[in-house]
Amino acid sequence: MRELLGILLVVQGGGGLLNRLLGARSPSWFVQLHLLPASWHVVASAVMVLAGVAVLAGGRRRRG
Repeated sequence: MRELLGILLVVQGGGGLLNRLLGARSPSWFVQLHLLPASWHVVASAVMVLAGVAVLAGGRRRRG
């Protein structure tokens, strides 16, 4: 279940980040782009990517 959460965060964050950095006008299906003000999109997306990577890394470290 942790892996699924990590992957979801990386996909949503990475996709939203690329969406904004490449100048797309549509929020597409990225949740944070629908919920947050435009000034927060890039920061929120980067935080989601980092959180997803941390969840995935934590799961691997825990297994040994």
